[in-house]
Amino acid sequence: MPSNTIRHVRALSDAQLDQFVQDGFVRLDNAFPRRLAEEGRAILWRDTGCDPVDKKTWTRPVIRLGYYGQEPFREAVNTPVLHAAFDQLVGSGRWRPRADLGSFPVRFPHADDPGDTGWHVDLSFPSPSDDRDERNDFSSWRVNVTSRGRALLMLFLFSDVGEPDAPTRIRVGSHLDMARLLQPAGEAGMSHLMLADVAADHPEALAVGEPGTVYLCHPFLIHAAQPHRGSRPRFMAQPPLHPAEAVRLEREDGEYSPVEMAIRRALHPD
Repeated sequence: MPSNTIRHVRALSDAQLDQFVQDGFVRLDNAFPRRLAEEGRAILWRDTGCDPVDKKTWTRPVIRLGYYGQEPFREAVNTPVLHAAFDQLVGSGRWRPRADLGSFPVRFPHADDPGDTGWHVDLSFPSPSDDRDERNDFSSWRVNVTSRGRALLMLFLFSDVGEPDAPTRIRVGSHLDMARLLQPAGEAGMSHLMLADVAADHPEALAVGEPGTVYLCHPFLIHAAQPHRGSRPRFMAQPPLHPAEAVRLEREDGEYSPVEMAIRRALHPD
């Protein structure tokens, strides 16, 4: 697997880095080859148990599959352009390469409510409870102001995703609101977050694009699924990028990553 030592590729412009700090995400087109998306999609279709050409077999609004570490998925998450973008957003040596793309929620055109369309941020570390059942209960996991356990949220598009095709909804700039919400909880963080009204007045963006498109998102970005009203199933992975070192909001050398810059801007706007 490639290491995170690639330096000769500059994946993101200064304008894109500024956009990431301000809006909480950046879209990277052609982040991995379409060929890998096609190979991966064939594997995913097989595992759904559905027929790509027989819509009568598409009986559920969402089928959750995973984990996927076969070659097309492993290669897709380890392209030189993505590693360079990770360096730019998180910091060289501050993230861990992935060997897989985790799970895929495959969304189908369907009249039924998928039941998972609430606004949320992805939680990143277990409850500090001594109760093993509680620690293993993902609903009790937490997120804190230094984003323990998560350096980025990533959206990997393995199919064409247009506006009717259940693209992930994004509240633009909501990562700044989340940082301010999390600050009083300190390192312990928060769980069972109710985010329907947080940043609800912000503009909304949709994670649309062609196969090979990747959205690199601040870990505090509030986002949501939605029902599929199109005609073609949506294949997308949403793995975290794991940190190799903790986010630091005070650095003597001032070498803050854009992830850190955004949190600092939220907490110290002046």
